[in-house]
Amino acid sequence: MLIVCPACASEYRIDTDRVGASGRSVRCAACRETWFIGPDDVAAAILAELSPAAESVEPATVAEQPAPEPPADAARAEEPAPRRRPPPKPSRPARPAGPRRLSPALAAGLAVAALLPLALLGRATVVRAMPQTAALYAGIGLAVNLRGIDFSDVATFQTAADGANPAQLVVEGDLVAVARTRVAVPPVEVEIRDEHGQSLYRWTVPGPRVALEPGERARFKASLSAPPAQGRSVEVHFAEASAAAPTADH
Repeated sequence: MLIVCPACASEYRIDTDRVGASGRSVRCAACRETWFIGPDDVAAAILAELSPAAESVEPATVAEQPAPEPPADAARAEEPAPRRRPPPKPSRPARPAGPRRLSPALAAGLAVAALLPLALLGRATVVRAMPQTAALYAGIGLAVNLRGIDFSDVATFQTAADGANPAQLVVEGDLVAVARTRVAVPPVEVEIRDEHGQSLYRWTVPGPRVALEPGERARFKASLSAPPAQGRSVEVHFAEASAAAPTADH
């Protein structure tokens, strides 16, 4: 029968005949622990050995050695080097849950996603601080108007010469206030370019009004006598307030 030390879990093989029907005390050769094997234990061991499952139980690797008759109070089961179960491996303590670190690329992406709406809504402020960003906004179809005034319905035409009066180039259109507050109207600059986009001539005219209220419109007009014959296109934009603004025809 197989017995197991209750103190150190060492296992031993011992004949049931040596225990007897009334049971006996045995002592562990490893830790010297003494315990009693009762009749019930013997009967259970005999039934286990007779059952079919007992055939699959491998015998102990260490053969039992005969031991002298133990004294009346205890019997010692001597085994050379008992088979001991390895102690359980200590479980690794669970790592405390903490905030996970984001990768630099993901953190940068989240930062850009958070700042993009602000950059779009406040693009006028961004362009004032960094004028070079105006081209970036224009490239994605979000041109920034820092003056708060747009050109609308711009038309260009030329009148024929009439006697002593030379031909004239006329450029006119509307100025529309798109700002939410009253804005000053700067001078308007007109530029004539050739077929290669090179500037041939430019001049300025004063704004039709000093200022415009939100949504207000004002008509401007600029004319040039005897315009360059190589002119192929006309560009209209705002000039600096300090720029010259001739009012007479050229």
